[in-house]
Amino acid sequence: MTTLRPPSRRSPEPQEPASRERRGFAAVVPITRMFSPENRDSLLLIGVTLFLVAFGLVMVLSASSVEEQSATGDPFGRVIRQAVFAAVAIPLMLIVGRLPVAFWRRWAWPAVLIAGGMQLLVFVPGIGSEDSYNRNWLYIGSFSVQPSEFLKLALVVWIGVVLGRRAEQLDDWRRLVLPVGPIAGLAIGLVLIGNDLGTSAIMFMIVFACALFAGAKLSHLVLGGLGVVIVALVVAFSNQSRAGRLGTFFEGCTDDDYAGYCWQSMHGMWALASGGVLGVGLGNSRSKWNWLPEADSDYIFAIIGEELGLVGALVVLVLYALMAIVLVRIARRARESTTRIVTGGVLVWVVGQAFVNIGVVLGVLPVLGVPLPLISSGGSSLIAVLLAIGVVLSLARAETQNAQRIAAQAPLGAPGPRRPGRR
Repeated sequence: MTTLRPPSRRSPEPQEPASRERRGFAAVVPITRMFSPENRDSLLLIGVTLFLVAFGLVMVLSASSVEEQSATGDPFGRVIRQAVFAAVAIPLMLIVGRLPVAFWRRWAWPAVLIAGGMQLLVFVPGIGSEDSYNRNWLYIGSFSVQPSEFLKLALVVWIGVVLGRRAEQLDDWRRLVLPVGPIAGLAIGLVLIGNDLGTSAIMFMIVFACALFAGAKLSHLVLGGLGVVIVALVVAFSNQSRAGRLGTFFEGCTDDDYAGYCWQSMHGMWALASGGVLGVGLGNSRSKWNWLPEADSDYIFAIIGEELGLVGALVVLVLYALMAIVLVRIARRARESTTRIVTGGVLVWVVGQAFVNIGVVLGVLPVLGVPLPLISSGGSSLIAVLLAIGVVLSLARAETQNAQRIAAQAPLGAPGPRRPGRR
């Protein structure tokens, strides 16, 4: 007789290694999703930005190595500092790109007030100091900060939030001037009092672009722009240094001006001319041997043209043009006015300032002293621009999520949401 025995209860196999693998995989997936772009435009914007930063580190090393060697004995000193700034700013850009839109609406006013307070500190003795005829720097120990760069960022976000709430009311010029004019005018005025005409001009371009992307009437903007230009010319010719640079630009350089106001612009043109089509080779610039002032910052495009030739200069132009196309696409697809305004302001800030810098090096604009965004050396400029790109990524991410939410809630077969047109 066969007896039936209950099945033996085997102890379960140890699953600890597999569970650890799953936990590790689960930890990696959220981090990957956290920093992954929401759409192709954001991915392309990140790619172009990172390429410009990496290219800038290479050119900063090439342009500054000789002066750093003669000044400190370390040819890598300046590029190491720039690399540290990049290593801090790139993760900040990605983190900022994940913040919700409500964060910017909540912190727009505090940000512009804090940035304005930092700009006021440049006039405090012992903290603020002049650099290259400009009182636009804060010196804290061995660190220097240019608060006007962060004031640009705060101004873009603040104008986007303020005008975003009034986008349908800008036919009346008072709806544009009264909320924006006093704060923007004070911000630009503080920078202008510090004798930084170049940064003031870029800030005015940012305000103009934000108002244009908000839907303000072009006639109102033209009239306001003419008034600002008249004031800027009066301020420019009130300073001997600026008046001399503008005079040589309009009247041309003479032999007497060669060692003065024409030195930098002439040597910048000679550097570009000596590059030819393919350049003299990376690291083989002659102008950086103490012939070209600010070779690693304001005039780094001249070193690019000399070492990499016309081909290298065109690559830089194409990259900025590609960034402009991506930002325009994000602004055009935006359903929220704040996204469109902030993206337009960042577009003119980064790409517009790049072409102003290149125009100065080419001699089609007077010397204004603005860096080439993402390429020139300078920690304040690099961090501020990367944070601005992060703000655009944050707003674009919110736009994509809203579009996906609307599409998911729409009944099957219903037409998708229509993007509002420009007035």
